[in-house]
Amino acid sequence: MAAIHQLIVRNASLKGQSVDLYITGNRISRIVPHPSASVSSPDSPDAVCVDAQGMSVFPAFYNTHNHAAMTLLRGYADDLLLMEWLEKHIWPAEARFTDEHIRVGVRLACLEMIKSGTVLFNDMYWKEEVALPVVEAMGLRAALGVLLIDTQDSREQERNFGLLEQFVPKPDGRVSLAVAPHSVYTVSGELLRKSAEAARRNGQKIHIHLCETQGEVESCLKQHGCTPVAYLDRMGFLGDDVIAAHVVHVTDEDIRLLAERGVTVAHCPVSNMKLSSGIAPVQKMLEAGCRVTLATDGCSSNNNLDMREEMKIAALLAKVSSGPQALPAGEVLRMATRAGAETFGWDAGAVEEGRLADLILVRNDRACMTPMFHPESNWVYAADSSLIDTVICDGRMLMQGRKVEGEEEILADARRIAATLR
Repeated sequence: MAAIHQLIVRNASLKGQSVDLYITGNRISRIVPHPSASVSSPDSPDAVCVDAQGMSVFPAFYNTHNHAAMTLLRGYADDLLLMEWLEKHIWPAEARFTDEHIRVGVRLACLEMIKSGTVLFNDMYWKEEVALPVVEAMGLRAALGVLLIDTQDSREQERNFGLLEQFVPKPDGRVSLAVAPHSVYTVSGELLRKSAEAARRNGQKIHIHLCETQGEVESCLKQHGCTPVAYLDRMGFLGDDVIAAHVVHVTDEDIRLLAERGVTVAHCPVSNMKLSSGIAPVQKMLEAGCRVTLATDGCSSNNNLDMREEMKIAALLAKVSSGPQALPAGEVLRMATRAGAETFGWDAGAVEEGRLADLILVRNDRACMTPMFHPESNWVYAADSSLIDTVICDGRMLMQGRKVEGEEEILADARRIAATLR
């Protein structure tokens, strides 16, 4: 019988207490005060021990809306309105993407996410079958949304539906496919219904942009006589398997429907601000019982995949619109971690015995983390992602000492292929 993988994290700070964490297989098996008696004689002779002196342990991040391959378009077109940005710059550049662009862009995204503490991302893009083996090799979790949009011809749409139907996840289940109709303004009612039916038939998540701009809402009101949320609800599209990205321009009735149907909201504050889309009513949504998660969107509208930065900006933006007590540190940290994990059915997002071991070790001995009255507040408001020393996903270390295997090659490949887009 093969030995069970065991990882021991020694002397980590957890909520102000020094602890040892035992990870057996892919789960946290024990959390005990440091020093623990069995550290000198671990349960497995092949156990890997990590010295976490001077570090705090936090749950890793779950990024619930992304376009991973768009790392190659970071800074490609900035300071523009959404539709001008899309139609005149981003879509023409994407039309030049080959399979190699997708592979290299996704690898770069995975590297950036590991370096900034993210272990799961919910993607929406072209050719997710090309991205899938890249994500598996990088060791991350992902839901890869197979894009459906009216500009695809019938053969391409059927090919994508076939890909979704035939997909068989690997036993570890870290990477799955999702159904990703782009939005109500780019996808017909017929294709939206077909997308939802396919997802529910296959037990897959549905990923869609929703109410991102005022123009989207006005167009839907003119065409269908109702808001995008109400439009989707009328056709039976909304449900607890739907992840709706942005959700900026919504009415109180829209919010009630989203909460009632169990829809997950992927809040993207940086992208929303950069594209001048508006401020999502996050506090209202939380008070109504919506599950609200946190996301970066793609690198061409953020322009990074740094979820720690997203936490701070989300909290500050909520306070600007809803008062200083809105979105406190603990709540926004939960949005970025546990709420995202729960969205995809992962028993993770918290540093607790029995949970999946998706963890980060953060330096707490640096100037910006001193003093440490409230660890969560320091992590949300004072830190930056360069303090992340170690990233553990599914019980395996993806980064230690801020080193990720193969990162020099990944960066060189990205620079090389980005030059083809000039």
